[in-house]
Amino acid sequence: MMIREIVIVLHPVSVCVPVNHKVTLRVCAEGTGILSYQWFTEDNKEVPGGIKADLTITAKQTQLFVCRVSDHLFNYVFSDWVKVKVLDIDKSGLPVDWTGEPHIAINPKPRTVRKGTKVTLRCLAFGIPAPYYHWYRNGQPLLDKTSDTLQIEHATAEHEGSYLCSVSNVLAERWTEPVQVELEQMQQLPPPAPTASDKVALLIGNLNYSNHPGLMAPIMDVHKLSNLLQQLGFRVVSLLDLTKEEMLAAIDKFIQLLDRGVYGLFYYAGHGYERAGRNYLVAVDAPQPYNPKNCVCVQRVMHSMQQRQTALNIILLDTCRKWYNQDCMPSAIMPLAPSGNTVYGYATCEDAEAFEVQDGGKSTGIFTKYLNAHILQSVKVTHVLERVSEDLGRDPLVIGKQVVEIKHTLTEPRSLADPVRTTGYTRELHLRDACWRQANELPRKKRLMFLCGVEVEVSFSALFSNVLVVFAIVKTTGPRTQDCTITLSSTPTMEDLLSGPCRSEEMDSLLFMTSEKPDCSLRLCALQKLKESLVIKVELHYTHIDNQLRKTESLKVEIGKPLVASCNLHRRNHATTSKKKEGASVQSMGNISNGRQLHQTLAGPCRPCTRKAECAPKVAGTTSNEPEENDENELQDYTLCQ
Repeated sequence: MMIREIVIVLHPVSVCVPVNHKVTLRVCAEGTGILSYQWFTEDNKEVPGGIKADLTITAKQTQLFVCRVSDHLFNYVFSDWVKVKVLDIDKSGLPVDWTGEPHIAINPKPRTVRKGTKVTLRCLAFGIPAPYYHWYRNGQPLLDKTSDTLQIEHATAEHEGSYLCSVSNVLAERWTEPVQVELEQMQQLPPPAPTASDKVALLIGNLNYSNHPGLMAPIMDVHKLSNLLQQLGFRVVSLLDLTKEEMLAAIDKFIQLLDRGVYGLFYYAGHGYERAGRNYLVAVDAPQPYNPKNCVCVQRVMHSMQQRQTALNIILLDTCRKWYNQDCMPSAIMPLAPSGNTVYGYATCEDAEAFEVQDGGKSTGIFTKYLNAHILQSVKVTHVLERVSEDLGRDPLVIGKQVVEIKHTLTEPRSLADPVRTTGYTRELHLRDACWRQANELPRKKRLMFLCGVEVEVSFSALFSNVLVVFAIVKTTGPRTQDCTITLSSTPTMEDLLSGPCRSEEMDSLLFMTSEKPDCSLRLCALQKLKESLVIKVELHYTHIDNQLRKTESLKVEIGKPLVASCNLHRRNHATTSKKKEGASVQSMGNISNGRQLHQTLAGPCRPCTRKAECAPKVAGTTSNEPEENDENELQDYTLCQ
């Protein structure tokens, strides 16, 4: 029977050999008559001399080959494509009489890698036919891992173990040596240092009380703490002598400056008390006897701070915590919204007083004295308060009378010295910056030229956010003037609450912050009460050289609503009050009548004086003075820049 079709009964096989190794590719076919052969490479080029069933070549590079088998009737078929893979690697271990069984030339190497990184294991072997690879881990075959290279894109703990590769062809099977793949034992990296998106502080000091003993220390305490907090990168608003409505309005504005990631700090120095686990701050207008409805509840302030998603909330209270009624049992302070970021620093413990030291030369709250000594330290804020507590506990003036108490829910080692990182908070930062600058903006320096030729410079400095100091300096004298003096006054009247007896020399030194001593200065207090533009009247008094007559000229400078006056804190008061339009002037310092005397008992040198608010005794036939639970409304949200 004649065979009419060509049938390839043996196809050539792929091989893997070293460079310059002699290889024979063989095809076997059956058909009609004498068959012809032609070998081709992958680019369809005929192999020179490749016209036999066997093709013998010296392997120089990896190539693909195919053979065409044809008969005299012009029938033809092609064999399978085969690869001659050439490995240019060390072949020194290859036997001289090697017949094609698998010979492993490159074994995989053990690997220690980081979690999540790529792992590559490689095994290369010579073989005729080309060897078949299969990878194993811990003795178990890995599905689909049948190439000479094993790759793991993202190493995890499950990829750890012992790996080996089986290399086989029709002649034999060989195994690589097992190798270990391990993950690096990473050292536990410390958590990133905490940062703040911004830092904002509100400091309130009440000293001139209408119905309670006056205090001395809040002036120096607030001023020094304000400067230290600014060194720590805080935006600080510092205010003195606020009524309850003004305190709540200032807190409203402060709360509006808080936002996610911000460090918020609220500090109060003045009279206060505690009732049923709540702390109350006594405003300067609080009547006798005091009542929660006339005071500010500290826990409500913290609750509002927490609602702003801040990173750290700190309340520091240099005030007494005497219970209003000695028969009243204390109750635990229940956290309103635990969030792991609150700190309370109390100057004293429950049912105890906080003291200030006043000896004429200096005046400071004992708690704030030690707070200022440690506050710049780059340690966890609770550690700062612990050091304050230790120092105060060694102070002989208050041993057995005053002990610092710290309450906190911190879960991170946050410090007041933590750096500010604004990435991701740019928009909020710009809005907060604009509002804060408005509350701290000073009038620009002015140059006034009088008709007589005298030039006077008027400049401004903020002693507190609601206390402005105006300075006047004679820069040039006129050609016909001598003995020039200046007086300053303001319209409307701004009462100077910081003048009067018993004010320390240290406090007075704060008024002159310029290197050049002014010819006159004017202190304007309680700017939060200002409802109209402020006008400074500058009066120049001089002697005319020609006639020796004493003359006076005056000029006015309108400075708008400086510092915290621009925030319109008075608008929070919903009571209807008649607006008094005054044209009276406040005379320059040294000639000002005392506006309000301090209700103060003079103490001997370094004798501590209490900061508690005294309550009037009960009168028979009257209702009980015991305060009810604070019924004040929750702090309202107000736009800062009205």
